[in-house]
Amino acid sequence: MGHCRAALLSDRSVLRVEGADAHKLLQGVITNDLDKAQDGLAIHAGLLSPQGKILFDFFVVADSDGYLIDVAKAEAAALAKRLGIYRLRAEVEITEEPSLHVAAAWGSEPTLPTGAIAYADPRLPELGVRALLPANEPVTGLGCAKATEADYHALRIKLGVPEGGRDYSFGEAFPHDGLFDQLNGVDFTKGCFVGQEVVSRMQHRGTARKRVVPIEGDGPLQTGISVEGGGLPIGPIGSVDGSFGLALLRLDRVEEALSRDAPLMAGDIKITVRRPDFAQFEIPVEVSP
Repeated sequence: MGHCRAALLSDRSVLRVEGADAHKLLQGVITNDLDKAQDGLAIHAGLLSPQGKILFDFFVVADSDGYLIDVAKAEAAALAKRLGIYRLRAEVEITEEPSLHVAAAWGSEPTLPTGAIAYADPRLPELGVRALLPANEPVTGLGCAKATEADYHALRIKLGVPEGGRDYSFGEAFPHDGLFDQLNGVDFTKGCFVGQEVVSRMQHRGTARKRVVPIEGDGPLQTGISVEGGGLPIGPIGSVDGSFGLALLRLDRVEEALSRDAPLMAGDIKITVRRPDFAQFEIPVEVSP
């Protein structure tokens, strides 16, 4: 794998959930099985609306007598508030943890400074390790070459891994849209969680039509531009890195456009759809003449 690279993710925050009922509270509402978050392992999970739409996506790792949640900074206060609504009379404290900041390291194993908590990214091994560092610890403390957030997102885009708020809108997308079923974000055997019936139904009926997929343009791509095929809107582009990007596409419409030899376009940029290596679903792709 070669030498590691590490980047501070300044758009992430850490929440601490602790108390006698912390496990019970989280286990009852999130999409993944909290029992997997032990022995230094973390889980990727979401909190859904009762209608099965993703309200938050995050990582959970066990720490002392509670759990740490690595979540988008813009969503941290709202997630704490939402968990507080479900808390009722449970013995749980939910606080923001300003003494920790989030970094990602990839390429090879980083070295861990004192006070850091690290875990393999539970979505995909190629994403490396996420580390919760003491706020006074520079990212170079991981013993890796310093990288930027843009470098981390370029890796994520290349691998085809979506992120909430960038590649799908919170409150609008289902877990299957955001690839939770492909990237270890939902446990279909754990029993009840908020929105579980809708998600289970989509899984068992195979009714997921939209997916975030990697795309490549014949020129630079732009976030927010709609991909179209044969006059039909197919879905918006999310994260971009030059001519590479991720887009939340209606796969049935991709198939329809390609079957009519209608090119996929984002403005005047021609688009090619790629199937990520981890995908367990079919993606219609252009057949070369």
